[in-house]
Amino acid sequence: MSAALLLAASACGPTPHDGDTESARHTPVQAADAPARLPVPRGEGSGTPDDFNGDGQRDLVLNDLVKAQAHADDAGIGVVYGSDRGLTPGARQLLSPRRQAAPTKGQLPAVFDAEETCDLDGDGFTDLVVSTDPPYDGQGRPPVPLQLLFGSPNGLTGKAVKLTFPAAARVGNDWPDQPVCGDFDGDDAQDLVVHASGGRLSFLRGPFTREGTPRTAGAPVPAPGNVPTGPSADVNGDGYDDLVIRTTEGAGPSSLVLGGPTGPTRTGATLPSGIDVALGAFGKGRAALDAAIGTLDGTSLRYDLPTTATRATLDVPGSMLDAADFDGDGLAELVSSGSRLRVFPGRKAGLATRGVVTVEPPAQGTTRVVTVGDFDGDGRADLVVRAYVGETKDTVAVYPGVEEGLVAAEPSVTFSTSAFLAP
Repeated sequence: MSAALLLAASACGPTPHDGDTESARHTPVQAADAPARLPVPRGEGSGTPDDFNGDGQRDLVLNDLVKAQAHADDAGIGVVYGSDRGLTPGARQLLSPRRQAAPTKGQLPAVFDAEETCDLDGDGFTDLVVSTDPPYDGQGRPPVPLQLLFGSPNGLTGKAVKLTFPAAARVGNDWPDQPVCGDFDGDDAQDLVVHASGGRLSFLRGPFTREGTPRTAGAPVPAPGNVPTGPSADVNGDGYDDLVIRTTEGAGPSSLVLGGPTGPTRTGATLPSGIDVALGAFGKGRAALDAAIGTLDGTSLRYDLPTTATRATLDVPGSMLDAADFDGDGLAELVSSGSRLRVFPGRKAGLATRGVVTVEPPAQGTTRVVTVGDFDGDGRADLVVRAYVGETKDTVAVYPGVEEGLVAAEPSVTFSTSAFLAP
């Protein structure tokens, strides 16, 4: 699948129900700090991304929930379930170490952070990969910190299981972490790529069992860096997902690693140094490429067409990048957030500096992009942002994608993650 089609598929949910209108779908829902709880809708399975209950509607995962008081322990992971009108803050779920985590040596983890989402067992319900902090005395190989929560008709229910990590798939004494989901070997099953050590990757082939065991896992494969970075995408349209491997956690160069019949074993284009990387079909000009790579060095945006080594620069500041098709034209827009949050339109000739949209934060505070995706089923991606005011107050807002203007001026849904602390 080409990157353009992949982005469109990942951003699109099911066709809106008959009788839905644009105004009804985008009617603002101003949720209180603790909207009344609603049951999680029961689903039958779907191919929609991030659909834990399989009802065909995309759901939202939130880490770093606000706290009842400053310096309190992390509450866990919040999940807001979707409906045919978008996210429903009342249909929410708190995933905590006490309730959901698997213990190690009788000890529950203190850290419980969402890392990746994909349907690991192929049952039509998205699963959640969680990072934990199992006890470790510093001697020998550390335990595997990754756990899996499986989706079901009722959402993410039951206890997590530890990811089974064959010894042959590990190298060195680094923590096996930083997972990236994708179908890297083209067999229509979701795999996991995990950081190994010394410029290696662990490749765990899916599907996975409900006990957390991959179908197979061979020896670690060489890589051009130590930091696998998602989301994966088929950047060259050959039917295999690819991913970005960064050399370091901070600013530095990165490379594409291309999937194939044996998994992600081929190093592709080297990308310039930057703080962040985004994959997207930003333009189809004379190169007629399926994908482009967006990078950022903090002072200017650069995007590359790796097949022909074409490079362009946008002289605007920013710090983090995301890509999605907000207006439904088949080309991805580039979201740059930092001191200001901007959306650069994708055009046939590439990213444009005209028609750039500046998104006003939903509240005072530090505003960050949470994710992008189609939460209301209209075929256009939506922008989810979060404004922080200290440890105890925040506002999450969903800005719908629109055909004219890229994203709506006002959010369709707003709520606070303090709702997850309500009884």
